[in-house]
Amino acid sequence: HQHQPPERLGRLMLMTANVTNSVGERGLYAGQMGGSAAVELRVVGKTLQVLAKNLAFRSDGDSAMRRTVEQSFSDSLLASAPVASAPHPDSKAVLIDASFVKGDLIGLGAEIERAFRLPYGLDRNNSHIESVRATPGTTALTTRLHFALPKLPAPPATPLPPTAPRPTPPTTTPDPRSFFVGVIVNFSAMPAEPMRPRRADPRVGYFTEAFTDLSNDLDANPKVHYVKRWRLEKKDPAAPLSEPVKPIVFWLDRNIPARYRGAVTAGILEWNKAFERIGFKGALDARQQPDDADWDTLGTEHASIRWFAASDRAFGIGPRHADPRTGEILDADIGMGFTGRGLRRFITQDVGMTGFAQRPVLDAIWSAQHGDARCTYGLESAQELAFALDLLEARGDLDPDSPEAEAFVQAQIKDTIMHEVGHTLGLRHNFRASTVVTREQLKDKAFTDTNAIAGSVMDYNAINIPLAGEPRANLSVTTLGPYDYWAIEYGYKPVDPAREAEELGRIAARSTEPLLAFADDADAGGFGATGLDPRDNRFDLGDDPLAWAQRRMTLSRELWDRMQQRGPQRGDDPQRLRRSVVSGFRQLGPVPDIAGKYVGGMYVERDLPGTGRPTYRPVEPARQREALRFLTEGLFSVDSFRFRPELLGSLGIDHLEWQRAQPLSVPDAVLGLQREALDQLLDSGTARRLLDLPYYLPESDRAGAISLSEVYTTLQGAVWAELRSGAEIDPLRRNLQREHLRRLQAMLTRLPANLPSDALSLARMQSRELQAQLQRALGQGRTRGLSLETRAHLQDSLALLTEALRATMQRSG
Repeated sequence: HQHQPPERLGRLMLMTANVTNSVGERGLYAGQMGGSAAVELRVVGKTLQVLAKNLAFRSDGDSAMRRTVEQSFSDSLLASAPVASAPHPDSKAVLIDASFVKGDLIGLGAEIERAFRLPYGLDRNNSHIESVRATPGTTALTTRLHFALPKLPAPPATPLPPTAPRPTPPTTTPDPRSFFVGVIVNFSAMPAEPMRPRRADPRVGYFTEAFTDLSNDLDANPKVHYVKRWRLEKKDPAAPLSEPVKPIVFWLDRNIPARYRGAVTAGILEWNKAFERIGFKGALDARQQPDDADWDTLGTEHASIRWFAASDRAFGIGPRHADPRTGEILDADIGMGFTGRGLRRFITQDVGMTGFAQRPVLDAIWSAQHGDARCTYGLESAQELAFALDLLEARGDLDPDSPEAEAFVQAQIKDTIMHEVGHTLGLRHNFRASTVVTREQLKDKAFTDTNAIAGSVMDYNAINIPLAGEPRANLSVTTLGPYDYWAIEYGYKPVDPAREAEELGRIAARSTEPLLAFADDADAGGFGATGLDPRDNRFDLGDDPLAWAQRRMTLSRELWDRMQQRGPQRGDDPQRLRRSVVSGFRQLGPVPDIAGKYVGGMYVERDLPGTGRPTYRPVEPARQREALRFLTEGLFSVDSFRFRPELLGSLGIDHLEWQRAQPLSVPDAVLGLQREALDQLLDSGTARRLLDLPYYLPESDRAGAISLSEVYTTLQGAVWAELRSGAEIDPLRRNLQREHLRRLQAMLTRLPANLPSDALSLARMQSRELQAQLQRALGQGRTRGLSLETRAHLQDSLALLTEALRATMQRSG
């Protein structure tokens, strides 16, 4: 039973639920912050209800409007518990049955079912409360929840379709029918005096508390966004540099390996440079949790950084819990699965299990969280690190056991910590910041010794690997960029309330300065063709993203060539070569998205009216054609992916594992990249933008604009080039042609959502032209000398295309 004092009943509180223990795979990891809600504990008869208050709609207007809002939008019941006693005659406190915290307060059941595709149920009888810790402002209940399945399903009698979800029981538990998840549930008093909120500005990237203000029904836009930020006040408001009344303290959990604590601390304290510019000395502090501490860093009283282990992923995550009334950040807990050079095991492990160009983590986060709660920088920067270590070692530039290699790993940890701490300070991603440093500056060690290699630590910054023969400058982001200083100024600079709007407007107006470029997750896209601006990307570096994509191809090719020249050596890790080949493919993952954004692309500015810059400006036609040529002549070329049979035959696996990887399929790996490019170029949004681009150009410039017909014709000509020459078609090319044909079929028979009519007409015309080319290629005597596989491929392609065209004509008639 839990004692509830009367001051907590009927008052607004913050309820949070964080995961302390977990399964260690498929997104279910220990040390992760869960959800939060503004709740009210309400006694109704003999029942205590935990109500999530609806603060998405508010009114500070007259009583009639407040009543209207309360009646129109419902609260939600999260849990309930019996009241176990009458109110105490003196204190008026009541006892409640606290077993309600053994329920699924944060929706773990749905996450578990989504992860394993199995109907695990919460077993309350074998769940228990491990501990209760109460302070004057907080009650923390730590639970151990048991999830169970009566039996594992039998394998299906017939094979499932390739795209059908499949049951995948956990692999990390002794018995996959049973596992425990630890959850700490915190009930905390809201600040008695709400912090003064600060309005967000779209030109500066902060997470926000958003609500609809219905106080004034004459407001053109009733949506209100408050910046999420910590309460930071000077001890001496008159001093140009003052310590804060209460610093932002991050506790290093005792589970962080000692060798990484220095880099973690450095990543936290680096942010003090930005706060010193706005008058705060020691705004952030890093402290070590004692080994004998009787408190958990996942409690709401402590912002923290903690390590966790996982069997399938390594990443960093920096969420936060805030007062929904004002945006004041009350708690933040960063989880890190970064284990230095040991990260390479994840690269190897993925070889036989997933495709090379997949982005399931990003897609899931985008659909479920809209980029607010999670980030994959730690995971993908780990893959960057693995590639850089392999390439630099293959060149002979870096001994993997040297102090220099260790310093490189430590720098990457500091970089990831700076990024995640930035999130906990309220900052969103900035995916344009990497473009503010020129390629020449990135080669200049003197420049990189004194400046960041990108405009912000909030970008997903690639490692600054030089091409062979280029000078080597700093590899990692080790300090804040100009954007970071500016963003902290907007969110945290003390300003006179009477002049706040004017002062914040002045700060935000600097957004037109080139070094302060900003673009968030939605701008960068990466989830289909939603990204418009080719400057907004993940894991690029330098002022020319297309050139960077070309460099990535060159670097991957170099690693493969060096591995082929070196071959396996006595004493090597058996999976070393396989890891390097896979790592090279993973480096190419962003390439289709980066290059594809140029085709039909628009430069997008966040300016408010009055700067003279247009919001939308088409990408130069020459750059669009250059990107299209790079994809069709580089990514679609067999020559970009040639491997010696001796290398492929040497790609070892772990024969001690039961579920071991299969021989590496180069065609499948290449096709994963090419699918991304085809999806981007043939997307409905790309087609619509190509049709719309002329309207954004003066009439004098329209004649040279790239057209949708040019893109479709160039693409089809490149994909089916062998039809003109009559040459044998390599398996890589046959795969590419099938994927192109499938997309033509879908356009003809299924009418993808929002496909413009002109795009459909062009697809039909292109299909008829391709049909005629295939008929000619299969004409009398023309297939002599071609392999049986190529002839079958051409015949099958003709049959499928003819069927699709016939189906289209039948429907339209």
